[in-house]
Amino acid sequence: MNPFHQTTDNLALTSWIWLSRKDISINSQSAYSIASQSMLSFDLLQPLRQWLDNIEIRNPDLAHRLCQSIPARCPFEREIKFMGRTILYIPPMCKLNPLYEQVIALRFRALCYLADECGEDITLYC
Repeated sequence: MNPFHQTTDNLALTSWIWLSRKDISINSQSAYSIASQSMLSFDLLQPLRQWLDNIEIRNPDLAHRLCQSIPARCPFEREIKFMGRTILYIPPMCKLNPLYEQVIALRFRALCYLADECGEDITLYC
């Protein structure tokens, strides 16, 4: 089960649109359902997301490589300080990545494999 699955499904996107009086006479429920179905069926990254979610970790070498290559924290997040004061803060940009949740879940599965199946100490990767 993907721990991030519960949070992303409950997001709602809203927008303001202008409707004329003749557009209001159209059955709004049917127009809404057609629009939502077309938006849901158009996801170019879904095959890649499924592929990342279905990768099974069965090899300790693969698990070590994944844990070393996928950082625990976003590497772009920075605080630039001058004389003890924060001058500039760069927020984590990794969450803008559309595959962020799948990559972090893959790293988590690799860590769990190393800890549970191999019995290794994973504090090196935390």
